[in-house]
Amino acid sequence: MTTDSSLLNSELELQQEEELYQQMLLQTMGKMQTDNPDSKVIRPQPGMCVKTLSEPSKQKVFINICQSNSVPLPPEISREELVQLLQSEDPSGYRVPMSIGEPHTEIDNNSQGCTAYDVVVNQEFFHKCQEDPLFQQFIILVSLEGLENKHNLELSRDWKVLKNRKFLGSVSEQNIRTKSRPVIQELQPQENLTEKDKRPEFTLLVEPPAGDPEYLIAEIKLPGVSSSRSLLLDLGEDRLVLTARPSLFFLDVFLPFTVDQENSVAQYNSSTQILKVTVPVVSS
Repeated sequence: MTTDSSLLNSELELQQEEELYQQMLLQTMGKMQTDNPDSKVIRPQPGMCVKTLSEPSKQKVFINICQSNSVPLPPEISREELVQLLQSEDPSGYRVPMSIGEPHTEIDNNSQGCTAYDVVVNQEFFHKCQEDPLFQQFIILVSLEGLENKHNLELSRDWKVLKNRKFLGSVSEQNIRTKSRPVIQELQPQENLTEKDKRPEFTLLVEPPAGDPEYLIAEIKLPGVSSSRSLLLDLGEDRLVLTARPSLFFLDVFLPFTVDQENSVAQYNSSTQILKVTVPVVSS
């Protein structure tokens, strides 16, 4: 039997090209993390796979709810508090940090094409959701809402958790953003006052008021805070945390849109004692 050497050479070249591509990919991802210390690449662990339908097309959609310790843990909440939250008029007051990936095409068990999405939550919180059916329903619900908000979808609430499959497709790496701190600019000095209330008065404006949002403007009243040097502001892609030291105020709120924290600006006017934070909204 004879062997075509040209075919062997071609296969060898393809293998070498693939190895070179993988090496370049690893180098690129490493460079991304070095150049951008406010983000990092993670490889989540499989968790559970949820099957639902898109509306109104009735196309099958699979949601891979994954787990990673790199995603922040949401605030502690008991089962009783979760029941009260779900029965309240505004259950959006409690937010679960998550990383939502881009859609990818997969093949289901019937050899039919379908769309899958990866959602990554904190590993400890995921285990808590696995132990309690109510928490499991909650994490599925917030995953659906997160996908709908990010990708402009409408998904059916008639879902099914697959028993023998934790993930559809292959686990992909995700690039998650970490927090950064905008610079607080002090405008004018002011005499010190006292204030016992721990949660400051907070208002959030959307600009423009109609149409697609371009900016969020947060105004936080901080009576008694004489200088921006006593303020510590953390801004994530959908969360704002403010601490006024020593223990004057504390504010921890989730934002209704994903924002560009890198281009955000914070200014503290010590004359009016109002902190104004302007953040661009990331277009969907």
